[in-house]
Amino acid sequence: MHGTVDGFSYGLVTPVAAFLMACLGGALGLRCTTRSLRHRDSFKAGWLALGSTSIGTGVWTMHFIAMMGFSVRQAPVDYDRPITFASLAVAIVMVGIGIFIVGYRGATALTLVTGGTITGLGIATMHYLGMAGMRLPGRIEYDTPTVALSVVIAVVAATTALWAAVSVHGFLASLGASVVMGVAVSGMHYTAMAAVSVHLHGLGSTDATAGPGSLLLPMLIGPAVFLVLAAVVVMFDPLLVLGEPDRRRPVRTPYRPGVPVARHVPGYGEPAHWTARPAGRAFRRSVPRGGHRSQDW
Repeated sequence: MHGTVDGFSYGLVTPVAAFLMACLGGALGLRCTTRSLRHRDSFKAGWLALGSTSIGTGVWTMHFIAMMGFSVRQAPVDYDRPITFASLAVAIVMVGIGIFIVGYRGATALTLVTGGTITGLGIATMHYLGMAGMRLPGRIEYDTPTVALSVVIAVVAATTALWAAVSVHGFLASLGASVVMGVAVSGMHYTAMAAVSVHLHGLGSTDATAGPGSLLLPMLIGPAVFLVLAAVVVMFDPLLVLGEPDRRRPVRTPYRPGVPVARHVPGYGEPAHWTARPAGRAFRRSVPRGGHRSQDW
């Protein structure tokens, strides 16, 4: 018996909420990856880890918020919790592998394609592993060409996201890139769901049971809280929000006799031993009488 599948049990509520979570995870991941690539410091691995966890958690949360609207009219739907959380771990690990490849091997075409492919396969694996955790009195079958299309969309979306992380400058541009990523990831999800058909054992049942929202909502609390905390970390780092300041055109203070030169206060991420020098003049070392001739700095 074919089950009647409904992917929009709550109307547009679940697609819109899922899209927003995908955008949030993408925005956090892109800014953290950008931060690690453009500012080489001792926290590089930490920013890459935070970025990959944000993207993986955002995509996983998007998937299961969308699945809250999935139902089979003739049968109750439940979820195996170990498999469900295993899909979260797969998403974070494989997205992390792709991001770390780009972060440490450089933003070349080869690394972007390699990292994007691994990241995209991780997103697709997360989706289908999460679907394998569904429990209902029947079996789920997939249309192979549609599944292949969903995997291609995931790989293209992931590669585009990594390219945006190394190419897009500024907060507003990154915000636009995260929206594009949210559209792509949501499109991948609903393309994959279009491949689903359900065959029930027996005649099925129309008894009222607990909806999928009451089953999935408790599992979504932890990842959603993590994304909020990650957003707080991002907002407190000015380089993540505003991007890298332009230092190609240094500001020079005109030298005036008798007026002390203002000391330069190192900015965020700037070496602490950097000091400002007046343009057009050189400082000279003061040496004791009878010593060597003074040298220019």
